[in-house]
Amino acid sequence: MRRMKIIAVDTHCAFCEGGYISPTGRELGSFRVQTTIPALVEQIEKVARPRKLVIEEGPLADWLSRSLSPHVDEMIVCDPYRNALIAREGDKDDPIDWRKLAQLCRGGYLRVVHHPRTLERSVLRQHVQLYHERVSRRVSEGHKIIWRARGFGVIVLHRDLIDPARRKRMLESLPAQPTVQQDVQLLLEGFDQLAGQVKQLRRRLVELSGREPMIQRFCEVSGVKQVRAATFFAIVDTPFRFKTKKKLWKYMGIGLEKHRSGNGPTRLGVPKRCNRILKSVILGAAKSAIASKENVFADQYERWLDAGCSPRIAKRNVARSQARVMWGMWKSGSRFDERLISGSTAALA
Repeated sequence: MRRMKIIAVDTHCAFCEGGYISPTGRELGSFRVQTTIPALVEQIEKVARPRKLVIEEGPLADWLSRSLSPHVDEMIVCDPYRNALIAREGDKDDPIDWRKLAQLCRGGYLRVVHHPRTLERSVLRQHVQLYHERVSRRVSEGHKIIWRARGFGVIVLHRDLIDPARRKRMLESLPAQPTVQQDVQLLLEGFDQLAGQVKQLRRRLVELSGREPMIQRFCEVSGVKQVRAATFFAIVDTPFRFKTKKKLWKYMGIGLEKHRSGNGPTRLGVPKRCNRILKSVILGAAKSAIASKENVFADQYERWLDAGCSPRIAKRNVARSQARVMWGMWKSGSRFDERLISGSTAALA
């Protein structure tokens, strides 16, 4: 039986440096080609099957992963943050990088970064990411206006920027000095432009998500509406990425990690590296479910409080419950049924 050969490629916009090694680590060949699919496929086809291709996550990774996967037996896009060996040991140049990347793959030290397998899923995922990026920018622009106004003793809230009458009163309260008025007007123009983009992106997101039945089922979960459901669906992409619910929770930033040094005490904490969009979405869903009352997740929240948890931990546990429910619905293809949710707090441990 033939053993898997490893092809490693260090990608750049203009060219790619790469090569391949045997299962024992012996270098079998190297190449330098233009960053085009035909050129890369030509080099890949020179390596006898079975063959594995490994590249690092980056701007080109999604395109390369979709285009080159059919030409290899296994495609790996890995997390460069974990590849400390490439950045910290030895000389740093492109020909060395691919060799170290191949050896890391051979040793099983790579963390795989998931990428959608189809163009449609990739487009949806990128659109969701763009929507949240624009929302973040809009909030940032709003904060700039609020803090600038407070520098002149004018207390401004977010709703003062949206309502025309409140905005007019805010401008009248600011110093009449022309530079102040012009600067604030400039910031308001940027805020309005971003707000318009957010509305446009949201409409398109709702339209795209309407084509996916699973997203509509997610909306049946208390606290989860169209945008949150579409975000969970697009970023997770497939429930079978995660072997256990705890791995899903860690990816979403709501799980727990153990930390211990020597004979010291074991400490629990939420992971620092996670998908921050998903973390924001699921915690927002938990907050909405708790605030709406009269649903199974709000009841869970009250039970966690009665069990002695702080409101922050109780809300996080509700988020874990919601994520577990949607993950289970997705795996089984079922609809939301709150009767199937365990009321026991131990179910979330």
